[in-house]
Amino acid sequence: MTIGPAGQAEADPGDKGGARTALAGLTTRGRSFLAAGIAAAICAYVLGQPDLLRVGLLLTVLPLVCAAVVYRTRYRVAGSRRLSPARVPAGSEARVHLRMDNVSRLPTGLLMLQDRVPYVLGPRPRFVLDRVEAGGRREVSYRVRSDLRGRYPLGPLQLRLNDPFGMCELTRSFSTYDTLTVIPRVEALPSVWLGGEAKGYGDGRQRSLALAGEDDAIPRGYRYGDDLRRVHWRSTARYGELMVRREEQPQRSRCTVLLDTRGLAYRGAGPDSAFEWAVSGAASVLVHMLERGFSVRLLTDAGSSVPGEGADGFAGSGQGSADAAGLMMDTLAVIDHSDGTGLSPAYDVLRGGNEGLLVAFLGDLDEQEAAVAAKMRQRSGGAVAFLLDGDSWVREPNDLPHPMNRQEERLRMLREAGWTAVSVPRGAPLNELWRQADRERSGVVTAGGPSGREAGS
Repeated sequence: MTIGPAGQAEADPGDKGGARTALAGLTTRGRSFLAAGIAAAICAYVLGQPDLLRVGLLLTVLPLVCAAVVYRTRYRVAGSRRLSPARVPAGSEARVHLRMDNVSRLPTGLLMLQDRVPYVLGPRPRFVLDRVEAGGRREVSYRVRSDLRGRYPLGPLQLRLNDPFGMCELTRSFSTYDTLTVIPRVEALPSVWLGGEAKGYGDGRQRSLALAGEDDAIPRGYRYGDDLRRVHWRSTARYGELMVRREEQPQRSRCTVLLDTRGLAYRGAGPDSAFEWAVSGAASVLVHMLERGFSVRLLTDAGSSVPGEGADGFAGSGQGSADAAGLMMDTLAVIDHSDGTGLSPAYDVLRGGNEGLLVAFLGDLDEQEAAVAAKMRQRSGGAVAFLLDGDSWVREPNDLPHPMNRQEERLRMLREAGWTAVSVPRGAPLNELWRQADRERSGVVTAGGPSGREAGS
């Protein structure tokens, strides 16, 4: 077995090995022929029948010769795999393209191609490739789909070699594999303003000094090392000393998405569970706010964030925004329940200063954790909480509803602290709850039900 270029491998079925490897590749037909030949040879010896002995020898030698031929067959083929796309939302399909190249000077025989995939992605794909001419290639493809997010290895690719009589079958494996990332479902959200700092890049009132940006009309005194091209001559003539223009740029608005991953805060499992809804909701808000120009940050109850994330989160436009979204989606694809019992680690991280807009997806809260969550409001310019109703997510459709006293009490505590708190029943669409949060923030939700206008961006 030799390794080829990146993403490829070369399989050499003539690797060194003992006769045991060749005999282990005998099929049921080959083993039957071998057993029948040995039995016929023994009977011919006992009965003294030379003709029967010839038949026995033929039956015995045929599978052994086939095993030797298959074992000594030397094909040099290169295989590659391409995923389209390599990152796919849960419930969507991805296509896997396989390519086999015959890099030897001899044509191949019949090849059976098989790729190894996890059972959650579907059945194991198998293909039969006809004779591949010298320097030729064959391309095949198959589809994979998973309702469960995660990272799934694809490969290694396997080749199965057969003789024309079906007596022997040997398998040769490539050494490379690829990874398919199944990310949470992302739901498109309406453009509403939920408070916090600014609506997006360029709308903020606060401004920060930078090395490059929009010119500011307020000059400052010249300092050693300042670029002379920044001299503001009108102010220099007015003040009688050399003045330069300060360079400032609008401060990018910030948004922190808090995801409660405590195992004790959620009940149930599977793609339709409350925890999966919370993960999908966090992914939707992150992508939505990033597209609106916010600096976004993902925070969990344990106080951890996305690896490589800056102090103010991810920010960018164009390709930078797409890369930031990809990193966050990769983190959410493999995020799981934590062993934590409280939200204090996340609160400690938020104590560093004004976090801008804070959007939290919270599971079941006891009175103590609800108090900790309420205090987080003091560290943000605006706060929106989606509190999942654990009873409704595990209750069967025909069951009677449980009293809402506890859920309503937690919502009341958060609202009194300044949160815009929304209860999340089972199967509720996030885009409707997003609009409801905007209406509640605007204070136009009546006792008869939510109503009012939608605030635009």
